[in-house]
Amino acid sequence: MTNDTTLFLGQWLRSPGTIGAVAPSSQRLAETVTAPVPHRGDPVVVELGPGTGAFTAEIQRRLDGRGRHLAVEINPKMAAILAARHPGVDVVVDDAAHLPRLLRERGLQGADAVVSGLPWASFSDETQTRLLEAVTSIMGPNAAFTTFAYSFAKRLRTARRFRQRLHGTFEEVVAGRTVWGNLPPAFVYHARRPKVTADPV
Repeated sequence: MTNDTTLFLGQWLRSPGTIGAVAPSSQRLAETVTAPVPHRGDPVVVELGPGTGAFTAEIQRRLDGRGRHLAVEINPKMAAILAARHPGVDVVVDDAAHLPRLLRERGLQGADAVVSGLPWASFSDETQTRLLEAVTSIMGPNAAFTTFAYSFAKRLRTARRFRQRLHGTFEEVVAGRTVWGNLPPAFVYHARRPKVTADPV
């Protein structure tokens, strides 16, 4: 196993409810989930649950020195590794539910893209609601929210609940094709245009 895979597995065994993955995401999944990062201008990209940086590296490649990249990681060990690998990224150890405050502290009005590696299917109903409210509160009018889910978990109750919540929260939700090259296979949700008042789920 690679060093990152060993780290993920160890951290997952310690806290499966917050890590949610036993291995880093593949390059193919990283390319798919970061597709909405704007190619022009100086966008603000917020990354949630970056882990050791599979998505981080692809976001940095797409930004190519432009804009701002804030990565919010709740696991201090992974955050330290991420900060060392990507000194140009603003890495903060915090709960993603605090996004509005984190942006205010940095003088940022909102995000142009929110890329999530959080384990949504592992979260309680209350946590899913709290985090999505934080995400939508920082999204600009043309912003995109992307996250991924493992294909094998589609039928789990918490995964179905999250899918319903996405549709209740955003006007547009598109599920992409399965990325078979990921371990395990996964697919990406692309969401835009938060509803003014989220539908009850």
